[in-house]
Amino acid sequence: MIIESFINAVIQIILFSIIPFCWWWVFARKKYSFLAWLGLQKPIIENKAYYSLYFLIVIALLVIPIHIIVHYFVDQSLLASERFAGLGFAAVLPALFYAVFQTGLSEELFFRGFLAKRFIARWEFKKGNLLQSILFGTIHGLMFLSSVQLIGVVFIFIATALAGYLMGWMNEKVSKGSIITSWAIHSIANFLAAVLIMFNFV
Repeated sequence: MIIESFINAVIQIILFSIIPFCWWWVFARKKYSFLAWLGLQKPIIENKAYYSLYFLIVIALLVIPIHIIVHYFVDQSLLASERFAGLGFAAVLPALFYAVFQTGLSEELFFRGFLAKRFIARWEFKKGNLLQSILFGTIHGLMFLSSVQLIGVVFIFIATALAGYLMGWMNEKVSKGSIITSWAIHSIANFLAAVLIMFNFV
């Protein structure tokens, strides 16, 4: 399972990086390195106390509503993290690969590193961040469109769009443009969700 999780993570990172890399190669490679252009750099934090508080609040706002929505509207067997169900500590490393790299890094590179930064550069922060968050929510909602009641899809869209907006805000307004912050938030939230399934807490 560890090797499979590692391979899946690498494949998904590559797939989510193809469009950003091509865009960077054509429009920005003479000005920026690829990783700096995406914001994959150390966060600059002016107030560590506020940063830590915001970080914990955003994780709570991600984990709690989405957990409630999944509990009431989504068949658990449809979740990607269902592969870890009941495996306990044996699934810790595969779940980390899944949370940190397969979903956390790949999605942050594309949505907050590529889309958000391009939209913000074009339309400034409020509109640009809102647009990327709507796309983030839409993609997640569409994933469940054929298997979840419409009201559940709407709640999934709202919750994930809010998550996308908050992570974009953390990156641009609290971390000086670094997507390391949203990568960490996204990874922790997904790992917590996997842990709940690994130990049959849900």
